[in-house]
Amino acid sequence: MNARSLVSLKRQGGSVALVRSRIDQMLNSRFGRLLERIGIGRGKGEAQSTPARLIDIAESLLSVSGNASGPSLASAFFDLYDASSLEERREFLGEVRARFPRNRAAIDKAIAEWQADPGEAAARTLHKAAEARSQKLIRKLNLAPGGTRRLIRMREDLLSAGKLKGDDAALDGDFEYIFAGWFNAGFLELRRIDWDTSASVLERVIRYEAVHSIVSWDDLRARVEPADRRCYAFFHPQMPDDPLIFVEVALTMGLPDAIGQILDESRAEIDPHAASHAIFYSISNCQEGLRGVPFGNFLIKRVVGLLREELPQLSGFATLSPVPGFARWLAGQGGADGLDNTELRRKAADYLVNGRGAKGGPLDPVARFHLGNGARLEAVHADADLSAKGLKQAHGIMVNYLYDLDGIEANLLALSELDQVPHSPEVAALVAGE
Repeated sequence: MNARSLVSLKRQGGSVALVRSRIDQMLNSRFGRLLERIGIGRGKGEAQSTPARLIDIAESLLSVSGNASGPSLASAFFDLYDASSLEERREFLGEVRARFPRNRAAIDKAIAEWQADPGEAAARTLHKAAEARSQKLIRKLNLAPGGTRRLIRMREDLLSAGKLKGDDAALDGDFEYIFAGWFNAGFLELRRIDWDTSASVLERVIRYEAVHSIVSWDDLRARVEPADRRCYAFFHPQMPDDPLIFVEVALTMGLPDAIGQILDESRAEIDPHAASHAIFYSISNCQEGLRGVPFGNFLIKRVVGLLREELPQLSGFATLSPVPGFARWLAGQGGADGLDNTELRRKAADYLVNGRGAKGGPLDPVARFHLGNGARLEAVHADADLSAKGLKQAHGIMVNYLYDLDGIEANLLALSELDQVPHSPEVAALVAGE
């Protein structure tokens, strides 16, 4: 019995007790003597709580070295984990780092060996000793069928608890460290999503869209089928039907100053070879469990490369971006009451150019992303997003970030070394009140 059949059983009305009973049968029939030898036999399992049983299986997985038993134990672990309640899963996750810490004695010994003979063998020994057993557990669990996807869901369970501290934060660091290696941009496949893409992937695009909600299949079709509209996504080989991140692109004549110009289903389609600009108007991270893994900037750069090759006449690459932190910041400055559009644009320009976060860098999260990729703040627009979300988070303000490929390095230098937000003369005039 696999995780999918267990979830199906729960949805069909099967009790958790019945699901666990099926798992007991599976565990004992699949492993028999192995489980009895490592202490997870039938008698012991009945008296244990689910989190304790998960810890025992995890300990066993770390203890065995056989290539056959590893994947089987990892699969059994996830069958039980997936059938458990969120409360039980969180209880298990809360114990992992304490139960599977770094081996201090092994680290001390490896340091001594390195100090005595700082060669390659000692360096490898030290590297291996420094790895927490919790990290080793994550790698071992990846042996299960669909292990990568299931580990991402496990981290989502961890993150769902809110701000993490102590052992929970340490375990989250383990996940982020390992995922950063597994989801290196060099391993990812860039694919275009269009109306002929499989329905399962298109359904996920609708579900994952995080900037401008897709309200219907007709809405989705208008974003991916016309010749002047594109959608590109990164996929991982272990998750070929589930995008990691995607970007929606509009081919336009000039810089748009309102999202309605892009999303209007009745607009006149233009010839892609006549377009002057490629506009990235929505970028959505799809997997909460991959939070902190940086591949958004690689996506934009790869897409720019593809579009330049296909449409060499394009003269500009830019965004039409939300300003999600503006309304909150403006409330602390006295609010928007009585401000006309010109004053709103000036306030927004001041927020984006001069606002700084507690840890430094631009205050607005979308600004941090694009400016951190080397873009320049090009223009600020009022009445650009009149949706309920756009009015709530930014009083309708949207902005263009320009990706001038010849200026990216200079922009990054200005931001990182001089703490200056690169911006156009038009934005400078707004900040100066002109």
